[in-house]
Amino acid sequence: MICMILIMGCGYQMVGKSTHIPPGITSIAIAHFVNQTLEPGVEVPFIQGFLKEFIFGRKIRVVDQSEADSILEGTIKSFNISSVSYDRSGFALEYQITVVIDLTLRKKTGEIIWTVKDLSDSRTYRTSSNTLPSEGRKVTAIQQAGRNMAEMIRNRFFYNF
Repeated sequence: MICMILIMGCGYQMVGKSTHIPPGITSIAIAHFVNQTLEPGVEVPFIQGFLKEFIFGRKIRVVDQSEADSILEGTIKSFNISSVSYDRSGFALEYQITVVIDLTLRKKTGEIIWTVKDLSDSRTYRTSSNTLPSEGRKVTAIQQAGRNMAEMIRNRFFYNF
């Protein structure tokens, strides 16, 4: 019994509960991202990724822009596809997508809390002679890039790293 009391009183505590959310910010809106690329709809997986990360983070309410204390704005600056591996005939086996975005977190008053310039992520995907599976893998790669960037920004927002 004495050992239990000593162990419980040794200063152990739950970690990971503190956040670094800027003072006065209780809610956030994820604005529609601007797509400056020639890839149609590339902004959609990024908006979805950011919404999911902040909703599932549960540390701040995700609301409509009219109700939000802060607004996260994004711009998809570039989207590139390049082949990275080939078969013996010279046909591409894998492609790599690279996406670069800028993000700005503003208070509702317009004051900029922070900006991130040239955040990038790359993902590879296998191609095939059939267009439909190749396009599906490309979409999956874009979604993975969006989720990864959203996770990085969520960590910066909540935990300041």
